[in-house]
Amino acid sequence: METIQSRHNPLFKHLHKLATQRRERLKSRQTLLDGPHLLASALDAGWVPGRLLATPQGMASPEIAALIRRAGSPLTLIDPTLFADLSELPSPTGVLALTDWPASKTPRRDGFCLLLDGVQDPGNVGTILRTAAAAGVMQVLLSPGCADVWSPKVLRSGMGAHFLLDIVERADLPAFADDFQGVIAATLLDGAIDLHAASLTGDLALAVGAEGQGVTPELAARARLRLRIPMAPGVESLNVGAAAAICLYERVRQLGGMFPPRA
Repeated sequence: METIQSRHNPLFKHLHKLATQRRERLKSRQTLLDGPHLLASALDAGWVPGRLLATPQGMASPEIAALIRRAGSPLTLIDPTLFADLSELPSPTGVLALTDWPASKTPRRDGFCLLLDGVQDPGNVGTILRTAAAAGVMQVLLSPGCADVWSPKVLRSGMGAHFLLDIVERADLPAFADDFQGVIAATLLDGAIDLHAASLTGDLALAVGAEGQGVTPELAARARLRLRIPMAPGVESLNVGAAAAICLYERVRQLGGMFPPRA
């Protein structure tokens, strides 16, 4: 079994870049899954990590040992101090998975899609992905200004949603809207109707915008359906993650809790 005991180890250098640099993730199309929950979620979805890395303490955990056997991926033992340099968690989990991420599919022209327009906070992006997976979204498209969807923080907030969703990064959202055969809806103020008065069934692409700025004018101009979430007097806005959840689950309510296949 290979063992990493030095920061000069070539594999460790690559792993450290993946943990800290978006450029390295984009170049290699790889990322790190930190902890048994993300690893189990990936395995449940049929993903096979290219390599597992575990500390001696991690290998002593029955949960982690079972996941290592289940994955069947090459295993590298890593010094706990070096492992801590790869993890953002205050209490290292003891296991990391090195995995490729899938190539983006062609943007859909129908179905139920979610458009993230410049959402920059990693926690918000991960939370929205988690909600989107639960609400039956078929494809999530992120504009170039969004947080890195494969960063450790977004993966951790997503809690396994990445392995269930079709994700398209750095998408041209106005061009997508021009080609989409269904309704483009957006959370906006001007000319908006009450969310609960709108029909959200059928082919639908819901756009939510950046924290503070909202949906860009280019995408807003293409929204046939402008939505306003009712709020009590004195409240100006909601967190983008909360707003997305309310809108997504209004569609779920209107469909009677039915979830069409994602394919």
